[in-house]
Amino acid sequence: MKEIRLLLADDQDLIRESLHIVLDMDPEIEVVGLAPNGRVAVELCREHRPNVILMDIHMPEMDGVAATRQIKQQYPDIRIIILTTFQEIHYVVDALGAGAEGYLLKAIHPKDLAAGIKWVHRGGTLIPQDIAKMMVNGLQERKQSEPPSVPGTGHDEHPRGEDYGLSERELQVLACIADGLNNREIAERLYLSEGTIKNYISNIYSKMDVRDRIQAARKAQDKGMV
Repeated sequence: MKEIRLLLADDQDLIRESLHIVLDMDPEIEVVGLAPNGRVAVELCREHRPNVILMDIHMPEMDGVAATRQIKQQYPDIRIIILTTFQEIHYVVDALGAGAEGYLLKAIHPKDLAAGIKWVHRGGTLIPQDIAKMMVNGLQERKQSEPPSVPGTGHDEHPRGEDYGLSERELQVLACIADGLNNREIAERLYLSEGTIKNYISNIYSKMDVRDRIQAARKAQDKGMV
């Protein structure tokens, strides 16, 4: 029995069948269901219990974002990768906000797609660096547009990382993440190695109970930490 039970959800027959043929050849992947829309994808989850779903964004009856949200509510352990031809930021935000673990374009090479599926199945996330930076910038713009907190309302005017046990250096790395910097850029700014930055980021994820840069930046912005 293959380790990865994959469900494909796409309203285009050619794409659905092509992906089925290509991915089913992988020794670790078994395509257990094909869905032409989000509603059928939800139904097939009950029937076949996949552990990974490739989900198109634009589908009739129920789109990929709505289907992702519903599936995550019922089956939180199912890992979902959004597969689309569109790279607009609001689609990514909606999909990840609904609980998807990753986002890839349909133009990706089949070998890279299979590798991405395996990575997400192992617990990883797939968010292209340029999209992650766009999302962080969007969070910054939203934060800047909010009115400043009023003293005495329960918001700390100088919030720090005590709630999560973050060190001063971890707070510096978190601020760089919120600025949309990648690991190399953070290392250059803080005069540290990339390996050290990766260790700090892992600690931040663990302490803040987040799984990726977007969640860390969002929580930091929401808590007024950066």
